[in-house]
Amino acid sequence: MNDSTHAAAVFDRFERVVDPTIYQPLPGDDLIGMTDVVNSTDAIREGRYKAVNLAGAAAITAVMNAVPDETFPFAFGGDGATIAVGARHAADVRDALARTAAFARDELRLDLRAALIPLSVIREAGVDVRMAWFEPSPEVRYAMFSGGGLEFAEAQMKAGRFAIEPAPTGQRPDLTGLSCRYMPITSQNGVILSLIVKRSPGASESDYGVAVMEILSLLHQVDRDGHPVPTQGPPVRWPPQGLDLEARASRRGETLAWRKVKLAVSVATSWLILKTGMRIGSFDAAHYLRQTTQNTDFRKFDDGLRMTLDCSEATADRVEKRLGELRDRGVLSFGAFRQKQALITCIVPDPLHNDHMHFVDGAEGGYALAARRLKGAAMAIRTS
Repeated sequence: MNDSTHAAAVFDRFERVVDPTIYQPLPGDDLIGMTDVVNSTDAIREGRYKAVNLAGAAAITAVMNAVPDETFPFAFGGDGATIAVGARHAADVRDALARTAAFARDELRLDLRAALIPLSVIREAGVDVRMAWFEPSPEVRYAMFSGGGLEFAEAQMKAGRFAIEPAPTGQRPDLTGLSCRYMPITSQNGVILSLIVKRSPGASESDYGVAVMEILSLLHQVDRDGHPVPTQGPPVRWPPQGLDLEARASRRGETLAWRKVKLAVSVATSWLILKTGMRIGSFDAAHYLRQTTQNTDFRKFDDGLRMTLDCSEATADRVEKRLGELRDRGVLSFGAFRQKQALITCIVPDPLHNDHMHFVDGAEGGYALAARRLKGAAMAIRTS
């Protein structure tokens, strides 16, 4: 891939996400693709949040495979995804998202809403989408977004504008590389905290930046800044919890039962290699697992701070208490949700390369329930 159309500043210190000088406007003809699972709380209630995460990552995978000649910015949001692509890819991206919505409907029993919004429409509304690349490891970059445009785009999607209808049954996206075979990761410190922190309307960018820096400094006191994935990599067990979901994502022209059999053999081999740490040719299992941890997106910024953290109950209390004080001052709004485990969903184009990507979320509702609490708190403030 190349990233000629989305060249932007690259930084490796996460604290810089609130530095407005690092963000650059996207090209004027870009389109913003968005998805989200409708009524994701129903799936959460049924214990199917792993399927919700898979639907969010599927949109990114489908577009990656549909436009392999371009590295495009994206953000994984738990129950959805955001993608920025050039206008020349509009037809391919629209088709990929339509097929992804059909996959979610037919295989996951989820209603995946999708839209493709011109950046020009966003800018006409007086907001923008600016982007920078955060590099958690030398091999992987994740897009960070600012400017308020994504919130506007999400509102457009949820209002039914610029909608992409699901493709007919049988029209599947290319989800090569998408996997979800790691087991849930149990908190080592007491709690997995899913956190979303947005700037309040009327608050200055600088005041919000100072507030975010204060929260990040609190988390510096936690081992590895609260990274929820162990240094040596996520747990590897057999059978993997996501075998059925991965079989549904990867079957093309095969029955589900046959795909499960083939995948079970492949995954069992992978499990044995990872569990024993053996080297097969140029593949080093221990290195792969360590790289998984380094490449995980446990912190991100998309018109607001999102984090999935492993911390103590006391640390979570301190963070939420301080966020509550800053909310009462009109600086920010936030939503938080606590659970005992985290989930990882992966895009692995080639396990022999170090550019595999891993999206982490809370296992029992994560960002979806944190967003619901954020919305509920914002409505309470407006009506008080």
